[in-house]
Amino acid sequence: MPITTCIFDAYGTLFDVAAAAREAAAEPGREIFAEHWPRVAQDWRLKQLQYTWLRAVADAHTDFWEVTQNGLDWALEASGLEGDPELRERLLQLYWELSAYPEVPQMLADLKAQGMNTAILSNGSPSMLNGAVDFAGIGALLDDVLSVEDVGIFKPDASVYELVLKRFNCAPDNVLFVSSNGWDAACATGFGFTTAWVNRAGEPIDRLPWTPQIVLTDLTGIPEETNR
Repeated sequence: MPITTCIFDAYGTLFDVAAAAREAAAEPGREIFAEHWPRVAQDWRLKQLQYTWLRAVADAHTDFWEVTQNGLDWALEASGLEGDPELRERLLQLYWELSAYPEVPQMLADLKAQGMNTAILSNGSPSMLNGAVDFAGIGALLDDVLSVEDVGIFKPDASVYELVLKRFNCAPDNVLFVSSNGWDAACATGFGFTTAWVNRAGEPIDRLPWTPQIVLTDLTGIPEETNR
């Protein structure tokens, strides 16, 4: 069946999750943090994801903002920076203002020109996602912003992917699902979506029962992939 609907993960896919730490490190007076920011950014993202998986398995759901704060606290302590509350608050503030990757606006515009449905499907809480979309100025290029808060469990639970079918009244094979997380793309393949993994870092494919059908280095090729 033809692709009619293109769904995007948000963090790391449309929005650069390292931007908050990178921008904070460039601010005056943050010379110490400038030495540590790459590790903090990496640890922050890793713990953020790990906590979503653990909470899903343990049936201990909370919203993504709490998980984001928990991940940052771990990352700061791991780098010996837990004693700087002003830095913590600044990083959290910047997380609401993450930069979109440069190719995002044109890519979404091209999809809309093709008549595609476009939406975000994310672990993020509605307020976080709406803030990121507004900051990036891409709201007019999206038909909806779907959050796991509607089902109360994080990805990759199947009920999260089911939100797309309910919203757009479509079948799984009408959907191209795009994520920078290999595990997310793989699990969405298992759900029945056509999937594209945006592998910006050139990582190996995850050893899971399913694999993404499409692997790209950025989002520029997505409009072409909807014509497969």
